[in-house]
Amino acid sequence: MTIPQEMTAVLLDGFGGPEVLKAGQRPVPTPGPAEILIAVEAAGVNRPDVLQRQGAYPPPPGAPDWPGLEVAGTVVALGEGAGRHGLGDRVMALVPGGGYAEYATVAETNAIAVPGALSIEEAAGVPETFFTVWHNVFQRGGLKAGESFLVHGGTSGIGTTAIQLAKAFGATVFATAGSDDKCRAAEQLGAERCINYRSADFVEVLREATGGRGVDLTLDMVGGDYTNRNLAVAAEDGRIVQIAFLKGPEVQIDLNLVMRKRLTLTGSTLRNRSIAFKAAIARDIEEKVGPLFANGKVKPLIDTLYPLVDAAKAHQHMDEDHVGKIILTTRHSKG
Repeated sequence: MTIPQEMTAVLLDGFGGPEVLKAGQRPVPTPGPAEILIAVEAAGVNRPDVLQRQGAYPPPPGAPDWPGLEVAGTVVALGEGAGRHGLGDRVMALVPGGGYAEYATVAETNAIAVPGALSIEEAAGVPETFFTVWHNVFQRGGLKAGESFLVHGGTSGIGTTAIQLAKAFGATVFATAGSDDKCRAAEQLGAERCINYRSADFVEVLREATGGRGVDLTLDMVGGDYTNRNLAVAAEDGRIVQIAFLKGPEVQIDLNLVMRKRLTLTGSTLRNRSIAFKAAIARDIEEKVGPLFANGKVKPLIDTLYPLVDAAKAHQHMDEDHVGKIILTTRHSKG
């Protein structure tokens, strides 16, 4: 394959609404030591990309200054010492930025071979969401078979992934979503019960559903007034893992409740973690989630495909009703 000198990338023309995302030209990057160059066929759209577009989530040092945290495509060049993947291999990768482009470089250890059961568009929806869920639900949150699990935003990319994985590993899954239709979608994915937060109080519903015990683990992207409600619905020795705060980062919490129920409130971000840290998650996913991809028990749920150059439309769609992942593709029209 002949690699061009320039590529199309979706660049930021300032910070603001979706309209600041504009296609432009950039040099095709050269893979450094232990890196691979991927000809991107599809890239996932994620909430952190929206925050970067708004100027609230800058890329780490050395990363491209345009958005995109997950890609899938074909390996077309190898950096010095790279040998985990070969030329022509199809991979999905977690990148620190720059995924909205026709080519992207990544540390070879942060890439995973595309499972045969997944399309390339589905594969592009794996790295950011599955890495995030695996680390926060299973590694940091310690979810075990037989426990109860609550995920807010049950029909988001993170939510649909968390429901499937928690169910597959033997947990009883609960979710919240913003409409009855979304709740039905979450329940079809494996949630025991999904609560429409616009018409019901999830604390009351889940206390009743668990016989007053509460839930063992909550994955929260909302923050704000959800924080104390998460503490209220937690079981004794329960855990709450925070990965975003759509309702704001500053809250007052009832420490008496934390102490009395022996609760753990923790959180994390993934983008700024080391290559080695992300590589360890990648190996865990290969070993423990790979078989679930192979037998069809889990896979990214795709809402809509957009051409790469229509990234602005994809971001606008993020703020509208959608279920699952929105994907940019270099080879398909909007689907």
